Amino acid sequence: MQHVSRRSFLETSAAVTALALCSRTARAAAGDKMAYGLVTYLWGQDWDLPTLIANCEKSGALGVELRTTHAHGVEPALDDKQRAAVRERFADSEVTLVGIGSNERYDDPDPAVVKKAIDATKEFIQLSHDVGSTGVKVKPDRFHPDVPREKTIEQIGKSLNELGKYADGFGQQIRLEVHGQCAELPTIKAIMDIADHQNVAVCWNSNPQDLQGGGLEHNFGLVRDRFGATCHVRELDSPDYPYQQLIDLLVKTDYEGWILLESSSKPADKVAALAGQVVLFQELVKKSQG
Repeated sequence: MQHVSRRSFLETSAAVTALALCSRTARAAAGDKMAYGLVTYLWGQDWDLPTLIANCEKSGALGVELRTTHAHGVEPALDDKQRAAVRERFADSEVTLVGIGSNERYDDPDPAVVKKAIDATKEFIQLSHDVGSTGVKVKPDRFHPDVPREKTIEQIGKSLNELGKYADGFGQQIRLEVHGQCAELPTIKAIMDIADHQNVAVCWNSNPQDLQGGGLEHNFGLVRDRFGATCHVRELDSPDYPYQQLIDLLVKTDYEGWILLESSSKPADKVAALAGQVVLFQELVKKSQG
């Protein structure tokens, strides 16, 4: 029997391990780290938490953003025991609690209204931490008569920086949804240029405004470097938005976050419809990867 030295054995083992790692890396394509899930607005708005988790598992949409005021009941009013129960329920399931969808916004010309919104958002940040998610969705949201746009943009940006700093203590991300009168991407970029805290990110929202001006690729590029862990889409087979192009851009830039369905349509079987969207997402990604 041929004798194999310990040194030779170790060198061979290291080579095999390196080869396996290289092979594994080679198999990982851009876009493979994206995942598909659901925003409870609106398909999941009437599902209590056990039903929501079960339906996400059945459909294969294994991440969820919990919009405030919906039937799941995950709200700042929950006490410590209730928050722990929510965290444990998700931990015992296949579903990732991606974040909390607040409805807070920071555009109002009245400082007291803005302070109230900031204080409410801080409660959502604490809630998100306690139930085991990683961020809170917020809105910019609109412009007001007799208030210069630049002043509103600066106000929103400074509010987001305050929240980003606060969120840092809870390991949370502030996710600015591209929304409302602020949905034009140059406006979002202007806000984010002021909101430069590392915990403040953009939540792409698949709006008609994405196609304006220089078009989707140009607008995508304005804010791609500030994307957070969530990206909202409507049904991926909708004829009024170029979802294949969006997925192409996400794959090309190797986005690693959650693609979350936020849909207001009313299919007869929402679970089956959600499952269909999961399959379509996988097909679009595969096509983008070539």
